[in-house]
Amino acid sequence: MSEPALFLLLLGGPVLGAVLAAAIPGAPRTTRALVALLAAGSLAGALGLAARVVAGGVPTWGPEGLFRVDALSAVLAVCVAFVGALAMGLGPGGGHAAPGEGRRFRALASLFAATMLIAVTTGNVAVMWVAIEATTITSALLVPLHVSRASVEASWKYILIGSVGIALAFVGTVLAYFDFATVAGPQESALRWTVLMDAAPALHPAAMQLSFVFILVGYGTKAGLAPMHTWLPDAHAEAPAALSAMMSGVLLAVALYAIVRWKAVVALAVDGPVPDGLLMGLGVISLGVAALSLTGQRHYKRLLAYSSIEHTGLMCLGLALGPLGVFASMLHLVNHTAAKSMMFLLSGRILGRYRTADIREVSGLLRTMPVTGGLFAAGALALVGLPPGGLFLSKLALLRAGFATGHGWLMALVLALLAVAFVAVVAQLNRMLYGAARTDLPAGETERWALVPLAVCVLVLLVLGLVLPDPLEILLQDIVTMVER
Repeated sequence: MSEPALFLLLLGGPVLGAVLAAAIPGAPRTTRALVALLAAGSLAGALGLAARVVAGGVPTWGPEGLFRVDALSAVLAVCVAFVGALAMGLGPGGGHAAPGEGRRFRALASLFAATMLIAVTTGNVAVMWVAIEATTITSALLVPLHVSRASVEASWKYILIGSVGIALAFVGTVLAYFDFATVAGPQESALRWTVLMDAAPALHPAAMQLSFVFILVGYGTKAGLAPMHTWLPDAHAEAPAALSAMMSGVLLAVALYAIVRWKAVVALAVDGPVPDGLLMGLGVISLGVAALSLTGQRHYKRLLAYSSIEHTGLMCLGLALGPLGVFASMLHLVNHTAAKSMMFLLSGRILGRYRTADIREVSGLLRTMPVTGGLFAAGALALVGLPPGGLFLSKLALLRAGFATGHGWLMALVLALLAVAFVAVVAQLNRMLYGAARTDLPAGETERWALVPLAVCVLVLLVLGLVLPDPLEILLQDIVTMVER
């Protein structure tokens, strides 16, 4: 298949899915199947483009190479398309959904997936900024899918804080552009990543440091980094499970993608510890806030949300720990995508049966929903870093990178915070899995077919915990070369 066809498959699938979901008023099961099929086609396009990158190519498409996929874009595109396919197939819809609920979800969630895919595949920094801003709009409209005072409040909080963050990222982008224009003069291609990377060594270090502060805080707000994280627990707790899977599984990663892109530019312009120091600081603060917030948490969707803050903090920290740290951070991103998207989708199944997100009201999960409970336990244990899950290896690599770069005391603090998070999550998991099963709830699984793709997520985590596939290793090594050159 040609490269333009692969781009059309990748980006056109979710757009067409949104159109179909909005245009077909009835037949919810048919619409669900069609949109899921288009999402699967988008995943096929992402895998096809990733294969071209592994083979040594850099697929481009559009006027002046508007869309460009290198190793970093390929990894993120596969992650976004994978979670999008899961959400379209397992999200609300079918015979048990409220009238119009599945239709609204698939229309907006497809647009949400499209905006994220555009953000990670465009070669233009301005288009990326616009796409990430669009992710806020498309996802915020879905947070109150089930309208309540709490869900509407969470949506507005997300919009306000996210908009402030994206405005700060805009300021940083403009500062970087004006510095470029001062050095190289106005150019039509100034906003392309390749041009910025080539010009970076000649840019002014002070201006680029200031630009990176705005960019890191701005996109860090969207990534859920503390102390800009306050929108995240509310939005994830109130959103439908499939949307939470997309937001936690890949939206945070897309915002981190923007930070990685700009770090690669700033690292070439700034010869000093400031950018890495900022990344370390926000990473450790996020890890600390998350670990303490997990302690005594009584809402299992909020538990997962704070876990996302913890893992985003680890990824941010890894970006400041040299080549091995960048490798570990990107491997952690892939593992977290599979684990957290699965966990939020499973939380939706639990919520549908127990009708509460209060951990104190959920007991005997292994008896009431044995397969769902088993997968939930596997995902939670993977998230806290137990082997043979892939997150164990990526955490181990990150710690090794920290010790290798002379940050022993910092790694000791990270280990202590990880231990706090481990105890908190395992304690809450134990309360949910065991104890007396509620007699007012039926035992057994519904929609058993939906458990198959979730089991695939567990399989992915196990595989990545035992062996690193050659294609993924090639992509991660290419990312390291780009960021640390």
